[in-house]
Amino acid sequence: MITNTPSLDLVEFVETQILPKYAEFDRAHNMEHVTRVIRSSLDLVKITGADINMVYTIAAYHDLGMSGHRADHHIRGGKILERDARLKKWFSPEQIKIMKEAVEDHRASASRAPRSIYGKIVAEADRDIEPQVVIRRTIQFGFGHYPELDKEGHWKRFLEHMNNKYSKDGYLKLWIPGSPNAKKLSELRNLIEQPVELRKAFDQIFAEETANS
Repeated sequence: MITNTPSLDLVEFVETQILPKYAEFDRAHNMEHVTRVIRSSLDLVKITGADINMVYTIAAYHDLGMSGHRADHHIRGGKILERDARLKKWFSPEQIKIMKEAVEDHRASASRAPRSIYGKIVAEADRDIEPQVVIRRTIQFGFGHYPELDKEGHWKRFLEHMNNKYSKDGYLKLWIPGSPNAKKLSELRNLIEQPVELRKAFDQIFAEETANS
């Protein structure tokens, strides 16, 4: 039976035992980010017909691997989910395996397509491609991981990242046909192709984030 909301006891478990862990991570992977990924994932259930409890749990666990190095956080996150015996209350071993693989597959830089619809959902939801959100998260990540850089250093890192990931030749791929991200990605690519406007957006958000730090 397809339901519109996750099981209430699962939600209570996630909100009390899992989501608070995100307070330990950098601002680009904090509670606001995981909440947004959960919300976007649940929206994609309506398009895909996937199991809502599985989708919700994958989204909640997807960045727990940020407790270690970012480069392999997707692998670590999958192991954290797989080894959490508490999830056996809601899911079968096969479902847990699928969810583990989905967490492993969520990274935008993955060289292959996610192995299941669940991996595609969390990968798509993790790509919040609203231009202002992308710019802010990229700046936040720079603050958290490259604090030694001055403003121009942050700008150079930011510009390189934007071109490598989001430009027309970038590595980011979308996996869900008809998702809201296609339009947003087009808007972002248009902005990247206008360096003066991109720099204006960077300067504004950089100033806001500096004031908040």
